[in-house]
Amino acid sequence: MQGRIHSKETFGTVDGPGIRYVVFFQGCPLRCKFCHNRDTWDRQGGSKVDVDELVRDVLAYKSFIDASGGGVTATGGEPLLQAEFIAAWFGKLRQRSIHTALDTSGYGRSGPAVDALLDQTDLVLLDIKHMDDRVHRDLVGVPNGPVLAFAEHLAQRGDTVWLRHVVVPGYSDDLNHAAALADYAAGLGNVARVELLPYHEMGAHKWEALGLRYELAGTPPPDGALMERIATVFRTRSLEVSLSSS
Repeated sequence: MQGRIHSKETFGTVDGPGIRYVVFFQGCPLRCKFCHNRDTWDRQGGSKVDVDELVRDVLAYKSFIDASGGGVTATGGEPLLQAEFIAAWFGKLRQRSIHTALDTSGYGRSGPAVDALLDQTDLVLLDIKHMDDRVHRDLVGVPNGPVLAFAEHLAQRGDTVWLRHVVVPGYSDDLNHAAALADYAAGLGNVARVELLPYHEMGAHKWEALGLRYELAGTPPPDGALMERIATVFRTRSLEVSLSSS
């Protein structure tokens, strides 16, 4: 079985607990205005890799992974598009006691193939972009209904979730939206942690390299005081919050 990947990171520290081997999978159905991996959108881009090859590469770093309480993370792009491949990869890694995390928007696919992947996943990093469907469509190009349905499916299964949310000025930086998302997250019952990520422009050069216009050019990142106010909204719902500087 072969998958199509964009790139690998062998010493990741921001995509789940501990030191992680992170694979960026190719292809994404979202069109996020702030995407910092614009070159992952094309499903036919990147390079092909087989399951056993990827397993062997991970095992070369197992000592670092084990010592830090880390594991592997499938991200993208949107890894749900390659659910069968990642399920096979995760399955072989879990046989070797390696922790698996799935970083997903929750949009793209559903059904038996995705459930088979979730069965081999120890932690889901679920990135909810916006609670308002109109704003969600404007910001990322697709409706939020499938995302919320996926979140509720995870809750029904009892899967452990770290909720990720990017605070984008002018889109998701107001406290009313934070309250709506915090209420939703608390109501799911399976959100172990909320990671709040400030918007940044670090991926703008990738758009420019592809000859594309970066629509949010010049948008300043949210300041620390605002991020802390938003974090407080989540904390008042008894949710554990982490604030990222990037």
